[in-house]
Amino acid sequence: QVVFALNQTLLQQESLRAGSFQIPYTTEDLIKHYNCGDLSSIIFNHDTSQVPNFINATLPAHERMTAQEIDRYFRQELIYKRNQRMGRRVKDLLEEYPDKSFFFAFGAGHFMGNNTVIDVLRREGYEVEHTPAGQAI
Repeated sequence: QVVFALNQTLLQQESLRAGSFQIPYTTEDLIKHYNCGDLSSIIFNHDTSQVPNFINATLPAHERMTAQEIDRYFRQELIYKRNQRMGRRVKDLLEEYPDKSFFFAFGAGHFMGNNTVIDVLRREGYEVEHTPAGQAI
């Protein structure tokens, strides 16, 4: 699986450099959707851009199954568990110091797709609101 993942990542990078493959969104798209509080929009319907997309319809069936297994593993280990840990840390701080004010800053990847830090906090009963760019806190 490691060799497969490495080969697919290298092939994807080579395609990007050759211009035969393009990322479906730009940095400007990411900033715009982040500012609008809309990171779950259609351009981010794949749980996160931080996980390479190995699943490709042109792969043979056995390789497509390997790609799906790797995708599930990355999502679980690199995204969902990390967001769960971060959400628990925020919750623990809020509970330990109820009279204090906090400001938490996370990278955009923590807000995309499912099982985000916000999802974790909402499941714990917290109300989380998006503050648009330029709005006073």
